[in-house]
Amino acid sequence: MARADRVAELIKHEVSDIITRKLNDPRIGFTSVTAVDIGNDLQNAKIYVSIFGTPGQKKDTMDALFSATKFVRRELGHRLQLRDVPEVIFRQDDSIEKGTKVFEIINKLHKEKEDVKGEREKVKGKSAGSNKRNKKS
Repeated sequence: MARADRVAELIKHEVSDIITRKLNDPRIGFTSVTAVDIGNDLQNAKIYVSIFGTPGQKKDTMDALFSATKFVRRELGHRLQLRDVPEVIFRQDDSIEKGTKVFEIINKLHKEKEDVKGEREKVKGKSAGSNKRNKKS
């Protein structure tokens, strides 16, 4: 594992802890750090966060994280043993939400397919029953 990857994992863990335990901003809702991208030069750390809530709550959370950027960077400086602490850049990660929507669509299509299959079987059953009656006559 490259040094940048190890630092990114460490930053992910520490920023999660900082958001959970140190940021007391009431605008921050249920937030999860999903990934950290950091260049080989370790100058910038893009921190991707997934936020649960309404669009307004997500905006409020992102605003609070943007305003806490310097604090988060300073906390990272205290926690990490790096010569230079990378600049912190928060980005909203909607991939979990998009994935959930895709699964909902797939489940809906699967249910519709099963409903259509059930209707076809009912129709086949009725026509098979009417054929039996016609043969007896």
